[in-house]
Amino acid sequence: MLDAVRWQPQSEKGSLPGKLRLIDQTLLPAELRYIELDDVGEIHDAIRRLVVRGAPAIGCAAALGLAAVCQHSRTENQEQFLKELNENADYLATSRPTAYNLFWALDRCRKKISEHVDKATCNNVQELKEALLDEALDILNEDMELCKSIGRHGVELLKNSESPTILTHCNAGALATSDYGTALSPIYTAHEQGLNPSVYADETRPLLQGGRLTAWELMRAGVDVTLICDNMAAEVMREKVIDYIIVGADRIAANGDAANKIGTYSLAVNAYYHNVPFYVAAPYSTIDYSLQNGTEIPIEERGDEELLQCYGKQIAPENCKVFNPAFDVTPADLISAIITERGILRPPFKQSMAG
Repeated sequence: MLDAVRWQPQSEKGSLPGKLRLIDQTLLPAELRYIELDDVGEIHDAIRRLVVRGAPAIGCAAALGLAAVCQHSRTENQEQFLKELNENADYLATSRPTAYNLFWALDRCRKKISEHVDKATCNNVQELKEALLDEALDILNEDMELCKSIGRHGVELLKNSESPTILTHCNAGALATSDYGTALSPIYTAHEQGLNPSVYADETRPLLQGGRLTAWELMRAGVDVTLICDNMAAEVMREKVIDYIIVGADRIAANGDAANKIGTYSLAVNAYYHNVPFYVAAPYSTIDYSLQNGTEIPIEERGDEELLQCYGKQIAPENCKVFNPAFDVTPADLISAIITERGILRPPFKQSMAG
């Protein structure tokens, strides 16, 4: 599998010093390039510019990035170190507003270090730095395992069809997580089990993550994939080619409403009309229990240039007004099931997710 997010030690003596290592996804599929970062501004920029993207991968990158930045702290005072850690975490949290894993991972790191500061056995800042990295690596390793678990649970839904055909949107695969992905994990698992899945991948305007990323990684893994424009999905469903739709999620409210890449809501509406099961695949860390429903999910709006230009070429009038939300919210009543690392959640989600 691809290693979109990893920790890169800079010495053979141990895990510190080290850097956050990322695949620069803005260059795919033309070039596979790894970059190493330990500056908070550069890490913030990498998350904002979608060098790393996908809610689980963003969470892992934020945690490892925080460890990379804080290793350079020169203070020997634990309270001062905690202050610096919180300032860096607050700044990284401003990089993307919708992906809940970003905030979840940073808060988990803060909590762990606060617990260490409160322990009488914690004697120095170096121990805090090592504890911070250990927690970030735990987040990374846990994400690897839960992605595989999502695949094991999700593949059971695909076994009702011989050679299942799945439609997906954006990229929720190995590039969006630490390993197998969320929405693509059942597909990879089905492929490994010899079920011969085939995939239709929406290209996903405006940044083409389906074409640039999903098609690229599925082909790399030997999975049969067909690329379509976003506005072709309903016709593909009408021709009864699609057995299932599986998408990821950047944040799920307590009632099951799910925010995902813009265009997902349209797929869900079309799936409902054409009687195609519509599944969301996401870990429990994506669920924001503080939000009662999807109307409370903050939706990121991105720059005008993403619609006015394509790879530097002007494709619309320069002064044209632009509305560019990066995500939309699919209501829970359009979702057939949510595939998690703990199993399949069925409606009503407010009850099933509370367990």
